[in-house]
Amino acid sequence: MKKLTIATRGSRLALWQAEHVKQTLMALEPELAIDLTIIKTKGDIILDVPLAQVGGKGLFVKEIEEALLDGRADLAVHSIKDVPMTLPDGLTLGCVPEREICTDCFLSFRYACFADLPPGACVGTSSLRRQAQLLARRPDLEIESLRGNVDTRLRKLENGDYDAIVLASAGMRRLHLHTTYMESLSTDIFVPAVGQGALGIECRADDSATLELLSRMEHRETRICVEAERGLLAGLDGGCQVPIGAHAVMTGANSFVLDGLVGEVDGSCIIRSQLEGLADSARATGLALAEKLLDNGAREILDRLYCTR
Repeated sequence: MKKLTIATRGSRLALWQAEHVKQTLMALEPELAIDLTIIKTKGDIILDVPLAQVGGKGLFVKEIEEALLDGRADLAVHSIKDVPMTLPDGLTLGCVPEREICTDCFLSFRYACFADLPPGACVGTSSLRRQAQLLARRPDLEIESLRGNVDTRLRKLENGDYDAIVLASAGMRRLHLHTTYMESLSTDIFVPAVGQGALGIECRADDSATLELLSRMEHRETRICVEAERGLLAGLDGGCQVPIGAHAVMTGANSFVLDGLVGEVDGSCIIRSQLEGLADSARATGLALAEKLLDNGAREILDRLYCTR
Protein backbone atom coordinates (compact mmCIF):
# COMPACT_ATOMS: atom_id res chain seq x y z
CA MET A 1 0.00 0.00 0.00
CA LYS A 2 1.42 3.36 -1.06
CA LYS A 3 1.62 5.96 1.70
CA LEU A 4 1.63 9.71 1.26
CA THR A 5 1.97 12.54 3.74
CA ILE A 6 0.27 15.89 3.09
CA ALA A 7 1.77 18.97 4.72
CA THR A 8 -0.71 21.67 5.67
CA ARG A 9 -1.20 24.68 7.89
CA GLY A 10 -3.32 24.10 10.97
CA SER A 11 -6.25 26.47 10.48
CA ARG A 12 -9.72 25.03 10.00
CA LEU A 13 -9.76 26.19 6.38
CA ALA A 14 -6.32 24.77 5.62
CA LEU A 15 -7.30 21.44 7.19
CA TRP A 16 -10.54 21.38 5.18
CA GLN A 17 -8.55 21.94 1.99
CA ALA A 18 -6.01 19.23 2.85
CA GLU A 19 -8.76 16.78 3.83
CA HIS A 20 -10.63 17.56 0.59
CA VAL A 21 -7.53 16.74 -1.45
CA LYS A 22 -6.92 13.61 0.64
CA GLN A 23 -10.43 12.30 0.03
CA THR A 24 -10.25 13.09 -3.68
CA LEU A 25 -6.93 11.26 -4.06
CA MET A 26 -8.19 8.24 -2.11
CA ALA A 27 -11.25 8.10 -4.36
CA LEU A 28 -8.93 8.03 -7.37
CA GLU A 29 -6.60 5.46 -5.76
CA PRO A 30 -8.39 3.43 -3.03
CA GLU A 31 -5.20 1.62 -2.00
CA LEU A 32 -3.60 4.86 -0.86
CA ALA A 33 -2.92 5.58 2.81
CA ILE A 34 -2.67 9.34 3.40
CA ASP A 35 -1.68 11.17 6.57
CA LEU A 36 -1.75 14.89 7.32
CA THR A 37 1.09 16.68 9.06
CA ILE A 38 0.43 20.16 10.44
CA ILE A 39 3.19 22.75 10.09
CA LYS A 40 3.21 26.27 11.50
CA THR A 41 4.43 28.95 9.13
CA LYS A 42 5.81 32.41 9.83
CA GLY A 43 2.49 33.91 8.74
CA ASP A 44 0.64 31.76 11.30
CA ILE A 45 2.94 32.75 14.16
CA ILE A 46 3.12 36.53 13.63
CA LEU A 47 -0.48 37.65 14.15
CA ASP A 48 -0.06 41.02 15.84
CA VAL A 49 1.44 42.79 12.81
CA PRO A 50 -0.31 43.63 9.49
CA LEU A 51 0.84 41.37 6.65
CA ALA A 52 2.18 44.35 4.73
CA GLN A 53 4.62 45.05 7.59
CA VAL A 54 5.82 41.48 8.13
CA GLY A 55 7.80 41.53 4.89
CA GLY A 56 9.09 38.80 2.63
CA LYS A 57 7.35 36.38 0.30
CA GLY A 58 6.11 32.91 1.10
CA LEU A 59 4.92 33.83 4.57
CA PHE A 60 2.50 30.89 4.59
CA VAL A 61 4.50 28.30 2.63
CA LYS A 62 8.24 28.42 3.38
CA GLU A 63 8.24 26.01 6.33
CA ILE A 64 5.90 23.66 4.46
CA GLU A 65 8.22 23.63 1.45
CA GLU A 66 11.11 22.75 3.75
CA ALA A 67 9.12 19.68 4.86
CA LEU A 68 8.72 18.63 1.22
CA LEU A 69 12.41 19.06 0.50
CA ASP A 70 13.60 17.10 3.54
CA GLY A 71 11.12 14.27 3.01
CA ARG A 72 8.82 14.82 5.97
CA ALA A 73 5.96 15.30 3.48
CA ASP A 74 5.22 14.17 -0.07
CA LEU A 75 2.85 16.93 -1.09
CA ALA A 76 1.45 20.18 0.25
CA VAL A 77 -1.93 21.79 -0.21
CA HIS A 78 -1.82 25.57 -0.46
CA SER A 79 -4.22 28.37 -1.20
CA ILE A 80 -2.45 29.30 -4.41
CA LYS A 81 -2.68 33.01 -3.62
CA ASP A 82 -0.13 32.32 -0.84
CA VAL A 83 2.38 30.65 -3.16
CA PRO A 84 5.26 32.84 -4.43
CA MET A 85 5.90 32.93 -8.17
CA THR A 86 9.31 31.27 -7.84
CA LEU A 87 9.35 27.84 -6.19
CA PRO A 88 12.46 26.39 -4.53
CA ASP A 89 14.67 24.18 -6.69
CA GLY A 90 13.33 20.65 -6.65
CA LEU A 91 9.66 21.57 -6.12
CA THR A 92 6.82 22.03 -8.58
CA LEU A 93 3.09 22.79 -8.68
CA GLY A 94 1.98 19.29 -9.52
CA CYS A 95 -1.69 20.09 -9.76
CA VAL A 96 -4.20 22.94 -9.82
CA PRO A 97 -7.69 21.51 -9.10
CA GLU A 98 -10.94 23.14 -10.18
CA ARG A 99 -11.37 26.58 -8.65
CA GLU A 100 -13.99 27.56 -6.09
CA ILE A 101 -15.73 30.94 -6.43
CA CYS A 102 -13.05 33.65 -6.54
CA THR A 103 -14.93 36.73 -5.32
CA ASP A 104 -14.46 38.71 -2.12
CA CYS A 105 -17.35 38.73 0.33
CA PHE A 106 -18.72 41.62 2.41
CA LEU A 107 -19.73 40.36 5.87
CA SER A 108 -21.64 42.16 8.59
CA PHE A 109 -24.00 41.62 11.50
CA ARG A 110 -25.30 45.19 11.20
CA TYR A 111 -25.49 46.30 7.57
CA ALA A 112 -27.10 44.46 4.68
CA CYS A 113 -24.55 45.37 2.02
CA PHE A 114 -21.49 47.48 1.31
CA ALA A 115 -23.62 50.36 0.03
CA ASP A 116 -25.47 50.50 3.37
CA LEU A 117 -22.37 51.26 5.46
CA PRO A 118 -22.74 54.64 7.18
CA PRO A 119 -20.10 57.38 6.87
CA GLY A 120 -16.98 56.53 8.88
CA ALA A 121 -17.87 52.85 9.28
CA CYS A 122 -15.05 50.58 10.44
CA VAL A 123 -14.13 47.78 8.01
CA GLY A 124 -11.60 45.08 8.86
CA THR A 125 -9.12 43.60 6.40
CA SER A 126 -5.44 42.67 6.35
CA SER A 127 -5.25 43.03 2.57
CA LEU A 128 -3.89 46.20 0.98
CA ARG A 129 -5.64 45.15 -2.24
CA ARG A 130 -9.00 45.13 -0.48
CA GLN A 131 -8.17 48.32 1.40
CA ALA A 132 -7.32 50.19 -1.81
CA GLN A 133 -10.52 49.14 -3.55
CA LEU A 134 -12.72 49.82 -0.51
CA LEU A 135 -11.31 53.32 -0.09
CA ALA A 136 -11.51 54.03 -3.82
CA ARG A 137 -15.28 53.62 -3.56
CA ARG A 138 -15.70 54.94 -0.02
CA PRO A 139 -12.83 57.20 1.12
CA ASP A 140 -14.77 57.97 4.31
CA LEU A 141 -14.36 54.43 5.66
CA GLU A 142 -12.05 53.58 8.55
CA ILE A 143 -9.97 50.55 7.54
CA GLU A 144 -8.57 48.56 10.46
CA SER A 145 -6.12 45.65 10.34
CA LEU A 146 -7.68 42.21 10.72
CA ARG A 147 -5.46 39.13 11.17
CA GLY A 148 -6.10 35.55 12.22
CA ASN A 149 -7.91 32.57 10.72
CA VAL A 150 -11.46 32.76 9.38
CA ASP A 151 -13.07 31.80 12.70
CA THR A 152 -11.04 34.41 14.60
CA ARG A 153 -11.97 37.14 12.14
CA LEU A 154 -15.66 36.28 12.28
CA ARG A 155 -15.56 36.25 16.10
CA LYS A 156 -14.05 39.75 16.11
CA LEU A 157 -16.81 40.92 13.76
CA GLU A 158 -19.52 39.37 15.93
CA ASN A 159 -17.98 40.97 19.03
CA GLY A 160 -18.48 44.38 17.46
CA ASP A 161 -14.82 45.20 16.78
CA TYR A 162 -15.78 46.09 13.20
CA ASP A 163 -18.93 47.20 11.39
CA ALA A 164 -18.02 44.87 8.53
CA ILE A 165 -15.15 42.77 7.25
CA VAL A 166 -14.17 41.44 3.83
CA LEU A 167 -13.05 37.82 3.36
CA ALA A 168 -12.69 35.44 0.42
CA SER A 169 -16.03 33.92 -0.55
CA ALA A 170 -14.32 30.55 -1.11
CA GLY A 171 -13.37 30.11 2.53
CA MET A 172 -16.87 30.93 3.73
CA ARG A 173 -18.37 28.41 1.31
CA ARG A 174 -15.88 25.65 2.06
CA LEU A 175 -16.50 25.93 5.80
CA HIS A 176 -20.26 26.58 5.44
CA LEU A 177 -19.96 29.76 7.49
CA HIS A 178 -22.48 32.60 7.57
CA THR A 179 -23.08 36.02 9.05
CA THR A 180 -26.37 37.90 9.26
CA TYR A 181 -25.53 39.80 6.09
CA MET A 182 -23.30 38.60 3.25
CA GLU A 183 -22.72 40.20 -0.12
CA SER A 184 -20.54 38.73 -2.86
CA LEU A 185 -18.59 41.61 -4.37
CA SER A 186 -18.74 41.35 -8.17
CA THR A 187 -15.40 41.02 -9.94
CA ASP A 188 -16.59 43.80 -12.26
CA ILE A 189 -16.15 46.28 -9.41
CA PHE A 190 -13.84 44.47 -6.97
CA VAL A 191 -10.86 42.59 -8.41
CA PRO A 192 -9.84 39.49 -6.41
CA ALA A 193 -6.35 38.44 -5.38
CA VAL A 194 -4.16 36.47 -7.78
CA GLY A 195 -5.30 32.85 -7.60
CA GLN A 196 -8.08 33.55 -5.11
CA GLY A 197 -10.34 30.53 -4.63
CA ALA A 198 -7.84 28.13 -6.24
CA LEU A 199 -5.68 25.49 -4.60
CA GLY A 200 -2.14 24.57 -5.60
CA ILE A 201 -0.72 21.15 -4.77
CA GLU A 202 3.05 21.24 -4.50
CA CYS A 203 5.37 18.25 -4.56
CA ARG A 204 8.93 17.24 -5.40
CA ALA A 205 9.70 17.64 -9.09
CA ASP A 206 11.37 14.21 -9.29
CA ASP A 207 8.48 12.31 -7.64
CA SER A 208 6.99 10.86 -10.84
CA ALA A 209 4.48 8.60 -9.06
CA THR A 210 2.96 11.48 -7.08
CA LEU A 211 2.99 13.73 -10.15
CA GLU A 212 1.08 11.10 -12.14
CA LEU A 213 -1.50 10.79 -9.38
CA LEU A 214 -1.90 14.56 -9.06
CA SER A 215 -2.35 14.93 -12.82
CA ARG A 216 -5.71 13.21 -12.43
CA MET A 217 -6.92 16.14 -10.28
CA GLU A 218 -5.71 18.79 -12.71
CA HIS A 219 -8.34 21.25 -14.03
CA ARG A 220 -7.12 22.72 -17.31
CA GLU A 221 -9.22 25.90 -17.31
CA THR A 222 -8.27 26.77 -13.74
CA ARG A 223 -4.57 26.20 -14.49
CA ILE A 224 -4.75 28.52 -17.52
CA CYS A 225 -6.45 31.31 -15.57
CA VAL A 226 -4.15 30.94 -12.57
CA GLU A 227 -1.04 30.93 -14.80
CA ALA A 228 -2.20 34.19 -16.41
CA GLU A 229 -2.87 35.81 -13.05
CA ARG A 230 0.45 34.63 -11.64
CA GLY A 231 2.20 35.91 -14.76
CA LEU A 232 0.83 39.36 -14.01
CA LEU A 233 2.03 39.10 -10.41
CA ALA A 234 5.48 38.06 -11.58
CA GLY A 235 5.63 41.00 -13.97
CA LEU A 236 4.82 43.35 -11.11
CA ASP A 237 7.20 41.57 -8.69
CA GLY A 238 4.27 41.44 -6.29
CA GLY A 239 3.22 39.62 -3.15
CA CYS A 240 0.63 39.97 -0.41
CA GLN A 241 2.30 43.20 0.79
CA VAL A 242 1.15 45.28 -2.21
CA PRO A 243 -2.30 46.21 -3.58
CA ILE A 244 -2.43 44.03 -6.72
CA GLY A 245 -5.49 42.22 -8.05
CA ALA A 246 -6.03 39.91 -11.01
CA HIS A 247 -8.90 37.89 -12.42
CA ALA A 248 -8.86 35.72 -15.53
CA VAL A 249 -11.93 34.09 -17.05
CA MET A 250 -12.14 31.68 -19.99
CA THR A 251 -13.94 33.09 -23.05
CA GLY A 252 -13.55 29.97 -25.21
CA ALA A 253 -11.84 26.58 -25.20
CA ASN A 254 -8.43 28.20 -25.70
CA SER A 255 -8.97 31.88 -24.95
CA PHE A 256 -9.38 34.04 -21.88
CA VAL A 257 -9.50 37.64 -20.74
CA LEU A 258 -7.32 38.85 -17.89
CA ASP A 259 -8.28 41.81 -15.69
CA GLY A 260 -5.49 43.41 -13.65
CA LEU A 261 -5.35 46.13 -11.00
CA VAL A 262 -2.78 48.10 -9.02
CA GLY A 263 -3.95 50.68 -6.50
CA GLU A 264 -2.73 53.31 -4.10
CA VAL A 265 -3.15 52.03 -0.56
CA ASP A 266 -5.42 54.99 0.27
CA GLY A 267 -7.59 54.35 -2.80
CA SER A 268 -6.73 57.70 -4.35
CA CYS A 269 -5.60 56.08 -7.62
CA ILE A 270 -6.62 52.77 -9.20
CA ILE A 271 -4.81 51.56 -12.32
CA ARG A 272 -6.83 48.87 -14.08
CA SER A 273 -6.68 47.25 -17.50
CA GLN A 274 -7.57 44.08 -19.41
CA LEU A 275 -5.90 41.90 -22.01
CA GLU A 276 -7.10 38.93 -24.04
CA GLY A 277 -4.89 35.88 -24.33
CA LEU A 278 -4.59 32.30 -25.56
CA ALA A 279 -4.20 29.21 -23.40
CA ASP A 280 -0.68 28.36 -24.56
CA SER A 281 0.58 31.85 -23.72
CA ALA A 282 -1.19 32.43 -20.41
CA ARG A 283 1.87 33.47 -18.44
CA ALA A 284 3.11 35.68 -21.27
CA THR A 285 -0.27 37.43 -21.35
CA GLY A 286 0.03 38.11 -17.63
CA LEU A 287 3.50 39.54 -18.10
CA ALA A 288 2.26 41.73 -20.97
CA LEU A 289 -0.62 43.08 -18.90
CA ALA A 290 1.82 43.83 -16.08
CA GLU A 291 3.86 45.97 -18.50
CA LYS A 292 0.69 47.74 -19.62
CA LEU A 293 -0.23 48.55 -16.02
CA LEU A 294 3.30 49.72 -15.25
CA ASP A 295 3.26 52.03 -18.26
CA ASN A 296 -0.14 53.39 -17.21
CA GLY A 297 1.10 54.56 -13.82
CA ALA A 298 1.47 51.44 -11.68
CA ARG A 299 5.25 51.68 -11.76
CA GLU A 300 5.27 54.84 -9.65
CA ILE A 301 2.83 53.35 -7.13
CA LEU A 302 4.78 50.11 -6.73
CA ASP A 303 8.21 51.77 -6.65
CA ARG A 304 7.05 53.96 -3.79
CA LEU A 305 5.53 51.02 -1.92
CA TYR A 306 8.59 48.80 -2.35
CA CYS A 307 10.84 51.61 -1.11
CA THR A 308 8.59 52.03 1.93
CA ARG A 309 8.59 48.30 2.67
